[in-house]
Amino acid sequence: MRRKTWFGLLFVAAVFLLAVPLIVPPSGPGAPAPAPRTEGGGFSPARQTREASFKQSAIERDKAATERLSRMDSERDLRLLLSAEGKTPAGKRQALLQQTVRKHSHLISVWWKTGGQTYKADSAPAGLKRSAAPYLRKANAALARGKSYQSPAFTSGGESNFVLAIPGAKHGEGVAALVHSDIVQEVERHQKKNLRVVPYPAEGRYRLESVIPNSNRDTTVRSGEDNGNASHYAVDELVVKFRQPLTGKQLLQLRKQLQITVVRHRGTTYLFRSGKYDMAQLKAFFSKWNPVYMEPHYLYLTNEAPGIDGFGDNGDTPAIVPNDTLYGRYQWNLPEIATEKGWNVTRGKNEIIVAVVDTGVQLDHPDLQGRLVPGTNIVDPSKPPEDDVGHGTHVAGIIAAQVNNNEGVAGMTWYTKIMPVKVLDSTGAGTTYSVAEGIIWATDHGANIINMSLGNYADAQFLHDAVKYAHDRGVALVAASGNDNTDRPGYPAAYPEVIAVSATDPDETRAEYSNFGDYIDVAAPGSSIASTYPGSRYAALSGTSMASPHVAGLLSLVKAANPSLTNDQMADVIRKTARDFGAAGKDADYGYGQIDVDAAVKAASAGTSGGGTSAGVRADLSGREGLGSLQLFPERVRREVRRILDKSP
Repeated sequence: MRRKTWFGLLFVAAVFLLAVPLIVPPSGPGAPAPAPRTEGGGFSPARQTREASFKQSAIERDKAATERLSRMDSERDLRLLLSAEGKTPAGKRQALLQQTVRKHSHLISVWWKTGGQTYKADSAPAGLKRSAAPYLRKANAALARGKSYQSPAFTSGGESNFVLAIPGAKHGEGVAALVHSDIVQEVERHQKKNLRVVPYPAEGRYRLESVIPNSNRDTTVRSGEDNGNASHYAVDELVVKFRQPLTGKQLLQLRKQLQITVVRHRGTTYLFRSGKYDMAQLKAFFSKWNPVYMEPHYLYLTNEAPGIDGFGDNGDTPAIVPNDTLYGRYQWNLPEIATEKGWNVTRGKNEIIVAVVDTGVQLDHPDLQGRLVPGTNIVDPSKPPEDDVGHGTHVAGIIAAQVNNNEGVAGMTWYTKIMPVKVLDSTGAGTTYSVAEGIIWATDHGANIINMSLGNYADAQFLHDAVKYAHDRGVALVAASGNDNTDRPGYPAAYPEVIAVSATDPDETRAEYSNFGDYIDVAAPGSSIASTYPGSRYAALSGTSMASPHVAGLLSLVKAANPSLTNDQMADVIRKTARDFGAAGKDADYGYGQIDVDAAVKAASAGTSGGGTSAGVRADLSGREGLGSLQLFPERVRREVRRILDKSP
C-alpha cells in the first residue's frame, strides 16, 4: 500500500511540476518484430507506407528543431553584439557590426541603435526586403517600446527567413536583424537523401547503374524504399586485385586494347576506367588473368537520420552539465547515454584522434576551433577537406564540438581531436576506392578511431582490405548501419572488424528508419541530434549517421580512460557495458544494447578490458541519469513508473 501511495504522489507531482502529459502509448524498449518480406526482397506495401510516413515526420521534426536552433543561435549572436556596446567606442561600432555580419552570414540585415545613432549592415535582396517589410516594422516598433520581438518564419524565393529584435539597456535602443534561415531547406534536402525518402539522385560525375547487392542483376530504383534493396556502381569502371603489380608493358597494352585508364592504383589493386567497354565486359576480359578478385566500383552514401535530479540516481556521482547555449534544450542525446556522469572519469585526451571519413568538415567553424588536426581530400587532393554537403561537419560536432564555451552545442569529448578525411563529394556520395583510400590515409597519419557514417549493401573486397589494414594496426572502426529499416547487412558496418551501430529515439526504441540485424553491435541516439553545420551554424539531423559518431566519441573516452586497451578490447568494453534493451541479451534491434558512457569509462578505468564490469559499475547503472537535459525528465518519470508497476504484485 505504501508503494502505491508513493507512486501516486510521484506521478501527480511530476505532472504539476512540468505541465506535460506523461500518459503515452505503451512503448517498451523494443521495436515491433519486422514484417515479413515480400518475394522481391522488400517489405509489404503497408509497411513501406508506414515507414515513408515516419521518415517524412522525422524530416519535419528535424526542420522544426533546426529553425529553433537557428533562432537561439542568432539571438545569442545579437546579445553578444549588445554586450560589447560599453566596451566599443562609437567610432568603432560600425566596424564591429560589419565583423559580426561577416562571421555570421545568415544575419543578412542588421541595425543597431545605440547612443543616438543607428548602425546598419544590409545585404538583403530587394524581394526579400519586401516580404520582410511588415515584420521589420513590428521589430522597430518593439524596440521603441523596449520590447523584444520574433516574427513567424516566412518564405521568400522558396527559403525560410525570420526577424528578431532585442532591446538594449536604454529605452528605444537595441539591435534587430533579418535572418536568412535557408538552413531549414538545406536540412530538408539533405535528409530526403540521408533517410532514403527519395531514390539516389543521378547527378555528379558518376555514370551509375543499380543492381541487387552482391550480384550484377539489374534493378530499378524508383522510390526511396527501393534504396534498401539496391547498390550502385560506375558502369565503366572495375576494381581488380592482381597477384602481382602490372608492368609498364602490360599497362600500355591494356590502354591500347581496351582504351583503359588507371584511375587509381595501390599495390596490386587497380581501379580501371574504360572509354570503350562496360563493367561486365571488363570483368570478362580480366577473368583470364586469374586475379585475386574483381568487383564493381561501388558508391557509398551517407547514413544519416539546466539539469535536475533524475529518478533512481544514487547521488554518488554528480553530473557535469555544460553551459553551451543549445545544450539544455536540445541535446537530449548526451544525458540519455550518461555522458555527463562519465565526464567525471574522463573528458578525453588531446592526443587521441578520431578520423571522420565523410564529406569533409567546415575547417573554421567556431565550435570546432582547436579540435581539428590536418586531414585530406581524397575526392580532390588539390583542395582542403572542406565540407560542401553538411554531413561531415554535423558528425564531427557530435564527437568533438567545444564543450563549456558558452556557444552552440557540446560534443561528447572535451579534448579529442578530429581528422577530416573527405571521401564523399558534393552529392554526398563516394566510391569504394575513395572510402578505402581514406581509411588507409587516416591509419597512416595517426588516427586512433575511424568513424564511417556511410554505407552500401555490396560487400566490396577492396574496402574490406582497407578495413582490415586499419584494424590490424590497432585502429578502432565504427560505421552506421543505414536508414532503410531493413535487416540486409550494410557495409562497412557488417564487416567483423567494424562496430555496427543502429539508431534509437528519445523513448529508447529503435528508430523506425534504422537498419537492424544480427550484425548490429550496439545502438546510440540518432533522432533530431543537434550539432554543428556549415556556415558556422547548427542543425538537427536524424539517421544512423548521427548514431555512429556517439560510439566513436565513446571509444575515444574509453581509450583516454585506459590507453593500454587494444581496439578489440575497447569494443568489448562498449558492448558489455551497454544497457540491454529489447529482448534479453544480444538482439537484432539494439545489438548488445544502447551505449552507456558512464559505465564504459568506469569499466575501462578499472582495468576491465571487455570481461564485464565490476560490481560497483554494474550497481551504478541504475543511477545513470544524473543531472541533465530537461527534455528527458518526463521520459525518466515514465520509465520509473513502468519499473514500479513491473515490480508490483
